[in-house]
Amino acid sequence: MKDFLFVFRNDPAVMAGMSPEELQTSMKKWMDWIGGIAAQGNLVDRGNQLANEGNVVRPAKVVTDGPYIETKESVGGFIMVRAESLDEATEMAKGCPILSAGGNVEVRPIIRM
Repeated sequence: MKDFLFVFRNDPAVMAGMSPEELQTSMKKWMDWIGGIAAQGNLVDRGNQLANEGNVVRPAKVVTDGPYIETKESVGGFIMVRAESLDEATEMAKGCPILSAGGNVEVRPIIRM
């Protein structure tokens, strides 16, 4: 078994525009999805949601506001899972609730050092 990182990206404006009921429904979908991965013994780390603010340090020690790429998309959080292969981890990611909100999941193998 190998460990994989799921990086969740979305447009923060989508979540900001949700009603309290929609947020609660969305959170339940996330908990159910992550709970299903955990029930199969494949959850390595629940990860965390990331704040929208932050800084980026670039070459020459230049600091810019925000962890943002030149797009409306930002990294919103992550989890770590365990799977036999990249294909298996990718199949797990296909159930992620962020997909129904226009976001995406980056699936990356973790190379232990």
